[in-house]
Amino acid sequence: MTAGHANTGRAALLAQLDRLISTRQFAAAEAACAGALTSAPEDTDVWLRLANACQQMANYEGMKSAAQRAQASTPTRVDAGLVMASALAHCSEIAEARALLSRLQEIAQGDRIALRHIADSWVHLNGFRQAEQCLSRVRDMAPEDPDVLYALSSARVALGDLDDAETLLDTLIAKRRYDFDALYNRSTLRRQTRTRNHVAELETILASRLPHPGAEVPVRYALSKEMEDLGEHEAAFRHLDIGARVRRQQMSYRVSADVETMSALAGAFPRQPDLTSPQVSATGGPIFVVGLPRSGTTLVDRILSAHSSVASLGELNDLALAVTRLNYPAASKAELIAKSGRMDFGRLGDAYRRAIGGYGAGKPWLVDKTPANFLYLGLIARAMPEARIIHLRRHPMASGHAMYKTLFRMGYPFSYSLDDLGAYIAAYLRLMHHWRRAMPNRFLDVDYEELVADQEVVSRRIMEHCGLAWEPACLDFHQNDSPSATASAAQVRRPMYRDSLELWRSHEAALQPLVRALAREGVNVDVRKGGT
Repeated sequence: MTAGHANTGRAALLAQLDRLISTRQFAAAEAACAGALTSAPEDTDVWLRLANACQQMANYEGMKSAAQRAQASTPTRVDAGLVMASALAHCSEIAEARALLSRLQEIAQGDRIALRHIADSWVHLNGFRQAEQCLSRVRDMAPEDPDVLYALSSARVALGDLDDAETLLDTLIAKRRYDFDALYNRSTLRRQTRTRNHVAELETILASRLPHPGAEVPVRYALSKEMEDLGEHEAAFRHLDIGARVRRQQMSYRVSADVETMSALAGAFPRQPDLTSPQVSATGGPIFVVGLPRSGTTLVDRILSAHSSVASLGELNDLALAVTRLNYPAASKAELIAKSGRMDFGRLGDAYRRAIGGYGAGKPWLVDKTPANFLYLGLIARAMPEARIIHLRRHPMASGHAMYKTLFRMGYPFSYSLDDLGAYIAAYLRLMHHWRRAMPNRFLDVDYEELVADQEVVSRRIMEHCGLAWEPACLDFHQNDSPSATASAAQVRRPMYRDSLELWRSHEAALQPLVRALAREGVNVDVRKGGT
């Protein structure tokens, strides 16, 4: 076969593999890769596609094995190194993944495309300072690139450089007026005022011919946020409601699947009388801060990580990845839940501790503030007896409104419909009630409203639960300089404020569908505490 024919055949093979993966025929892609590798065992591109197929099937060990072969075949290829770093992270080897990214960053100093990809990988490993370094270098090479400005602004937000982030977004929008995500992000960075806002600009853009239906969503959310700041509540909710409806129409999400998952979790983890309190730990351990999104989890994370013995790791997926990897294969979510109820909990705890230790935080207590870890409390209690768990709860209407008005992008699909929100909140409350009965006193309930009303008393209670001596610095959480990439990243750079406690009452009439949805599930919205 001539070289030309060989190249044509290889291109066709890679196109076939890409097609199988893009159409979610992962097992077929895996088989096709295996067949191709029998005759070309050093083909890096086939190994990389095999790693991708394994990742999609949640076969993370297989992903790692394929990535190792790809990297061994061509050690200088940055794309192979990035897949290897991702595979290591999926296998709880965070220290190794971060070390590899550092090496790739050094290798790629003159390659702006590679640096962009490395920065994305750093973000996935909560390396916001390293991502900012990569992106600053890229901006030096391509100062006019709008995509670089956007990525750099996001890194600066996580690092608390909000003014600089806004300047970057202003520069970007001046170059690319219809960058809809940039328009929304800019609106969230500060409280808008009568003399300094973007309402007229956003209204003009909304009235123009938008390139696609989805473009309307971030513009509506941006307008809603800015009009809320200006006290124009009716107009704010109108834009929010339209934006949420458009976003919901673009999704195939079924809230019933999440409701069923929470019910199955309660069934898989029945009452355990021995799980009544965390074990005493002289060496530290993980602190989980859980609850619904926008319930105050970021605030408590900042209070905790202002302590000299505590570091925040932000929102992690290490626990979920370890559960999935250690229970592979599982043909469905129901099978995964059933298997997790009888898994080797000690092995899970070891994997998670290894993962969080790899972030190099240098403190004995490490905070994982992933809100959705409330799903895993049964696993956490069994796998990590020393772990401290703080559960944030909030009035269901305040919680529902806070989620509804936040554009989460790919996360929290239940937040774009008031009916979905009602069903999800009710299921969450039932699951938390189950955890409370299954392992009494194992975690601390913290009411957001009480924390805002009496910051020091509740903060001291949190420290006591974690076995930490009180430090006055915990009251100055807004001076905490650790990165934060959550939807509350701008708010937690300010001192404690009460503005949002009763904000939902400004929209009480418009929020009646949520009241009715909660009532159908037996949730009384007159109850002050949201996690009863």
